[in-house]
Order: sequence, then C-alpha cells, then structure tokens
Amino acid sequence: APEEPEALRSDHREVALLPRLMEALQRLNPALPAASLEEVARTVTKLSEPTLELQNRVLYRLLIEGVSVGYREGDQVKHDVARLIDFERVEQNDFLVVNQFAIKGSQVRRPDIVVFINGLPLSVIELKNPGDEHADIWQAYQQLQTYKDEISDLFIYNAALVVSDGLTARFASLTVTREPFLP
Repeated sequence: APEEPEALRSDHREVALLPRLMEALQRLNPALPAASLEEVARTVTKLSEPTLELQNRVLYRLLIEGVSVGYREGDQVKHDVARLIDFERVEQNDFLVVNQFAIKGSQVRRPDIVVFINGLPLSVIELKNPGDEHADIWQAYQQLQTYKDEISDLFIYNAALVVSDGLTARFASLTVTREPFLP
C-alpha cells in the first residue's frame, strides 16, 4: 500500500508495481541500457489504446513478443527486444500474490487475490465463501464485472480471471462472457 514504509506504489490508482517491474526488466534484459528499460516500463504502464480490450490485447502481445527498443551505443543505433517475462526459465521471474489489493478507481475496491508476475497484475481471483449456501461462482463472476467497470486499469494486464466458491473454480480471459468460463 502507498502509505506503508516499503511501498511499491505511490498511489492507490497505480496497479503495476514499478519497482518490481524495473528489477525484473534489469534481470531479464541485462544487455539493455537503463534508459531503454525505463522506456519499456513507460510503454507497458502507459498504453494509449481507447478501450480496455484493446489495451489488454496490446499488452498480451508485448508479454508474448517483448517490447522493441532502440538505443545508441557509441555512434551506432542498435535495436533489440526487451522481455517482460522469461517463459523458458520460469524461476527468473518474480511472483507475488496479494490478498485484498486496494485499488482506487471510481471508488476503492479490493479484489480477493491479485497475482503479479514481474510487477504486472496478470491474474485476478475472486472467491466466495463455501459456507454461504447462497454464494456461488457466478456471484464471483459478477463481482469481477463490477471491478472491470470500477477499477478497469487493473484489467489492462489481465491474462486470467479466476472465480471460485471453494468447491468449484473456473477461469477465462478478460473478454469472455459467463458461459466460456472453464472448469
């Protein structure tokens, strides 16, 4: 949280954890200059597409393909691709799972669980109490829809939505409707 001594963000509106992202970029791309990695972080955290769905698609492509960078080395201009995730050596990535991650959008919301990889919130997990006979995964699904409306910046990075009532769990991508959520 921003008010904590070792805060990883300066404001509750921020959803990416920039210090962790920068550490990962440096670890995964040691040959790239610091200025290029800072530009990569800006590219990833300041997407300009007009809709959440388009931003999510662009970010997915950047996660899979990397971010193109150009930089000067002496008199030469070099081009490279900065990786956001190491898919081949998973242990090179930074994993963080946060319970009740507070985010300010149109109001403050706290998704049950947010999974970060290299500082990016790639999964949101919404849980319902299995002891509540009226709670089910579709209430969790509906809560995610509310979050998409009220804290949409969290979902720019989303690769997987998960809902569970403690007995049943389902997952899907950001743009699917209720029916395609898979067990």
